[in-house]
Parts: sequence; structure tokens; C-alpha cells
Amino acid sequence: MRGLNVVSNEVVWVSGSNGSVGKTTDGGLNWQWIKPKGYEKLDFRDIQAFDNQQAIIVNAGSPAYILKTVDGGETWTESYKNLDSAIFLDGMSFWDKNKGIIFGDPIQNKMQLLKTTDAGKTWTDISSKLKISLANGEAGFAASGTTIKTSAGGKVWIATGGMVSNIYYSADYGESWQAFKCPILQGENSTGPFSMDFYTDKIGVVVGGNYVKDKENSNNILLTNDGGKTWRKPQSPVYGYRSGVTYINSKTLIATGTSGTDVSTDGGNTWKHISDQSFNAVQKASKGNLVILAGEKGAIYQLKIK
Repeated sequence: MRGLNVVSNEVVWVSGSNGSVGKTTDGGLNWQWIKPKGYEKLDFRDIQAFDNQQAIIVNAGSPAYILKTVDGGETWTESYKNLDSAIFLDGMSFWDKNKGIIFGDPIQNKMQLLKTTDAGKTWTDISSKLKISLANGEAGFAASGTTIKTSAGGKVWIATGGMVSNIYYSADYGESWQAFKCPILQGENSTGPFSMDFYTDKIGVVVGGNYVKDKENSNNILLTNDGGKTWRKPQSPVYGYRSGVTYINSKTLIATGTSGTDVSTDGGNTWKHISDQSFNAVQKASKGNLVILAGEKGAIYQLKIK
């Protein structure tokens, strides 16, 4: 499981390999498992849900598909298909129930960008809006679908990694873009930022590292107070490679990855290791306080915060 969307204290959707989609409507006590017909071999790395009926899923790799359900997963409609052998979609985020954006790895050094204004029924290629060419070996990571983050009013941040790491920022729904350097661990195909979250339009966090050396923690978390323009290291880092990070409130953050989970209670400045269990993604309910972690072998856990 890599795709995770905690809609409320009751409704959670997850997605993952082998065409798997899961849904609960009672806070995780019971789960319904779905495999969209005809797409059973896909790896659905990201999912966006609006309630217990409507959800959108995106797979990694080629061919690339975007599917939508409006009946709780009973049926799925294919709203996007790309057969280009180089296509690889990394993550998705929505400003509201109608407007959303997806980014993917560069093709001929151009980041792939898709936008919807009709709740995912149709998608428009807006890759040409980003005039900045990506460096050779610079790409996105689809470890949890969270290297893209939207905020009210058309703001969106996208983090890239690999040989070079940058933050791409738009304040007008992807019409124009700026690039900021992200000084996280980089320089190899397996290094860079793997998850990002913003508590306000200025205060944010990015985590990552090197996924093939998941217990190493050199320069794998950074904080920003100016909307991603500049980044600083915390007083103490997270305890290894991390592919998911989320704000619980202004002070409390949770970060997780294949080598465990950490918590901060001072806005991300210092971290405490609370579990060695492997997860890929963590998220707090958009409306509510339910915190869910999802990972390998179908593992889904609730994290209770006192």
C-alpha cells in the first residue's frame, strides 16, 4: 500500500500493487477490497477520495491510467490513458472537489503535468506551462504520492529528487512556476525528497533520504518558514529514510518509512523514534483526528495520539 487518503474519522481509502484498492466507512474496523476490472496488474501509487463514493486512482509506470469511481468502487471509468513508454506519474493533489493536478517524471526534460477542473472526469496536459527544464537524472518519487501538495487559492508545491532536488511552486493553479533549490540528500537515483507537507502556506516540511539505505539519516529532513524558498535542517533529524510525513497540528508531526516511524512535538525541530515497523505512507483525516499508516503486505494501522 502506497496510496492513502483519510477523508474523515470514518472514511479511508488506500491503494497499492496488484490492482488493489481498499475502503473503510467505519474508521478501519471493516474493509472492502476492490480490484478495478481490467486493471488488476497495475500499481496504484496514489488515491484521492472525496467521500465514501467518489475516488480517483493513479498508477505508476507505463501505460499510465487515471480511473474514477462515483459508486464506491463498484465501477471505474478510465479518464486518462498514456501509452508512451517514458510516462511515469508520481502523485496527485486537489485544491477542491473539482480542481486537481497530477505530476509525473520528465519526458525530454519536461515535467509531465495534468490538470482537471471537473473532478477528474477529464484531464488536460499543462506540461508546457512549466518552462523550466529538469536536469538529467532529476525526477519524482511515487513512494506515497505525497511529493505534491496543494493549498487554497491555487498554490501547489512539487518536490523532485534523484541527481538534483528542487521544489517547483505555482500560485495560480499551475499556470506559471518558480523553482527553488532543495538542499536535501541528493546525487543518486535513490536519493531525494519522498514526501512533503505544509501546515500553512509558509510553514512546511520535506523528508526523504536514500531508500536503499533506509536506516541512514544524514540530511533527510528539512523545514521551511517561507513557502519552500529556503530550507533548514532541524536540531535533530528523523531516524532514517522516510517516505511519508504529515502535520497533526502546528507542533506535532509524524514521519514514517520502511525503517520506522518518528514523532515531533516541537514543529519538526526534534524527533523521537516510536516504532521500527515498516510503512510507506501516513495521513491525518482531512475532517477529523484519525491518523492512518499504510505499508507493505497490506498493512494498515491506526496511530493513537494522546
